[in-house]
Amino acid sequence: MNQVVRVGVAVIVMHDNKILLGERIGAHGANTWATPGGHLEFGETVEQCAVREVAEETGLTVTNIRKLDFTNDIFSAENKHYITLYVRAKYEGGEPVNKEPNKCLQWRWCDINNLPSPLFTSLKNYLTQGVLPTQD
Repeated sequence: MNQVVRVGVAVIVMHDNKILLGERIGAHGANTWATPGGHLEFGETVEQCAVREVAEETGLTVTNIRKLDFTNDIFSAENKHYITLYVRAKYEGGEPVNKEPNKCLQWRWCDINNLPSPLFTSLKNYLTQGVLPTQD
């Protein structure tokens, strides 16, 4: 089997000291909570990917994409390896809509000090680095 490392982009969207998280369904990371995000496409900037993924998944428009940090994520059960680039996006208003119900059960604004569990491996790894997102 051809093993490759993929690049993911995870978008932190904050509002009123809450972070937007989705409950994942499907094979990869099922039943865990994660930020909006997805695969970086060929020829796409990280910023373009962040705006596209948030719109595709939640219907929200975000701006002012800022690079934060990255994680090295190995999903042993799925035999997948990702480098996940974390960015912060400015929330422009509105309520998230579940635009991909085959991939996500729901979107919810979650208190940053009381996150649901379990968290998606990448998000857990990011938070373990001690980098808590803060409100703008």
